[in-house]
Amino acid sequence: MPTYSYGCEGCGKTFSLKMTVAEHDKKKVKCPKCDSRKTRQQLGLFGVKTSKKS
Repeated sequence: MPTYSYGCEGCGKTFSLKMTVAEHDKKKVKCPKCDSRKTRQQLGLFGVKTSKKS
């Protein structure tokens, strides 16, 4: 399940949430600190693990 990073425009807190792609597409994310819905997704790095060696 992917992890998405967000930043709150209300209080400035950054936080991460694990959710499916379908949940991410439908859900308006709420800040866990101030309950504001004024959040923006932040760009982040990710890694992929495969079963084959390169």
